[in-house]
Order: sequence, then structure tokens, then C-alpha cells
Amino acid sequence: MTHTAFRVHPSPVGDILIVATDEGIVTLHPFREPLGVELERLTHLLHAVPEHDETAGGDVDVQLDEYFAGERRTFDLQLDWRLVRGFNRAALDAVLGIPYGETAGYGEVAIAAGSPGAARAVGTACATTPFSIVVPVHRVVRADGSLGEYGGHPEVKRFLVDLEASAAARAAGE
Repeated sequence: MTHTAFRVHPSPVGDILIVATDEGIVTLHPFREPLGVELERLTHLLHAVPEHDETAGGDVDVQLDEYFAGERRTFDLQLDWRLVRGFNRAALDAVLGIPYGETAGYGEVAIAAGSPGAARAVGTACATTPFSIVVPVHRVVRADGSLGEYGGHPEVKRFLVDLEASAAARAAGE
């Protein structure tokens, strides 16, 4: 049986739930529900009860802190993709190709994922990703350039896009 552990890390966008298995981080996302509700949902999905462990996910907390400080552009983490199926994986892989501080439209991501007509499916992949922030779905925007939703919290998406744009501008001015 796979060992499953979790911890919670504070961030400027709220507490982030980090859940890791022996294969890597299986989910990482800001959460709004009570922790018990989140863990119950994950227990059902993973068929395992995550145990609390402040080392779950390795140095992900350091990498997140560096990201929020504008010092990290990419994450060096082992991800466990078991909760991602079919086209969602292709879409999220394409999202990983969007450069730091830039955005791409849902249609552009669909093309990069090999399914030009699947812009709506890209939206579903972004909305259901188990990996917020480290797989930068916040960089995916509507065709008109507007940000759109982000798990019902567009202010978080705005914060992340602005954080990256500001850090990229500072780096360009150095």
C-alpha cells in the first residue's frame, strides 16, 4: 500500500494543502473548506487516509515561499499524476509550457495539447487540476485576455498573474 501524507503550508493566497505519496506530490492547492472535508474527499479519491507529516512533499514549502517572494520561476518537484486522466494530462502538460509571467488562451493551450477544438476541455482540466500554482493554470486566460475564474476565486488568479508580471518586470530591469 502506498504511503500517503499531508501537511498545510500558509501562503499569501491562503493555506495550501500538500498531499504526497511515495511517488510524489499527488495534490497541492489552496483550500477554503475545513481541512477535514478536504482530507475526506482525498481519502475517497486515493483510497488511503493521508496522515499528517510536516515533511510531506519534501522542500515544496521552500519552493512555494521562493515563488511567492518572486524568486522562483519554475518548480522542481516530483508530481504523482494518478488523479489526472486522459486529455486533462495533455492539457496540463501544455500549461507547463506557458512561460513565467506570460499567459495563454484556452484555445492556444488546446492547440499545444494536440486538440485544437478542445478549449472548453482545457477549461475543465484547469478547473479540476490537483496541482494549483506548481502547474500554472492561473496563466490560462480567456480568448479576450480577461482572466476568468480560478476555482471560484478570481482574486487569487489575479494575485498570481500580477505577482509573476511584477517579478518578471523587476528581473528585466536588473
